[in-house]
Amino acid sequence: MKKLFAILAVVGVFTFGMTQAAMAQDSTATAAPEQTEQVAAADEATTPAVVEEGGMHKELKTKFIEGDAGFMSLVAIALVLGLAFCIERIIYLSLAEVDVKKLMAKVEDALEKGDVEGAKTICRNTRGPVASICYQGLMRIDEGLDVVERSVVSYGGVQAGYLEKGCSWITLFIAMAPSLGFLGTVIGMVMAFDQIQMAGDISPTVVAGGMKVALITTIFGLIVALILQTFYNYILSKIEAITSQMEDSSITLLDLIMKYNLKYKK
Repeated sequence: MKKLFAILAVVGVFTFGMTQAAMAQDSTATAAPEQTEQVAAADEATTPAVVEEGGMHKELKTKFIEGDAGFMSLVAIALVLGLAFCIERIIYLSLAEVDVKKLMAKVEDALEKGDVEGAKTICRNTRGPVASICYQGLMRIDEGLDVVERSVVSYGGVQAGYLEKGCSWITLFIAMAPSLGFLGTVIGMVMAFDQIQMAGDISPTVVAGGMKVALITTIFGLIVALILQTFYNYILSKIEAITSQMEDSSITLLDLIMKYNLKYKK
């Protein structure tokens, strides 16, 4: 459900932005010529920067439309859905990060006093996979160190699966975006040859339309793949950092439990 809400939110924002941009363009196009001349005369000093921004936005929109609405819409959908999954993973991983050193110091202080329940409470009230692993180990502290180690290892694998959840969808959209672009390239080439066949003549004017569609769809597909790949690598780096913290905290927990057993279970 969280992923669904995230996807719907991103799609809604994307649709709202496109609608507002279209409304802004319509209002600008229907403005009176004399009002336009007055505004241009009054803001002559600031006009170049505004025109440059509007020109870039307008150019991207123009190229998007020229790339054939069917294929370009599929590429845009892949970008929106891929970004939705990326944002969901980044939020989840950010919430999973805690101050591990501070957490383990609190657990160590509680075990030094023989307060196992207090150590459990500390882990239970702390978010993130590291605290969950420590809690599972403390739950079996009376069953022996071997049982604690097996429990920590098993539950660590479960938490690692939670961290990587949804990453397969991101890789799917990374692969789909350039594939859709290449598909548009092939379709554009077919359109170009159809136009050549209908015209009965090979000329730049006849071939230009299909070739333009082919190149634009490929460019946008590659751009989408690069954007999603950047976010995906960032997500992988966060997963690796949290996994490393989980492994270090597991070893530290086993050492603390061993000291507890030697001190209170002679």
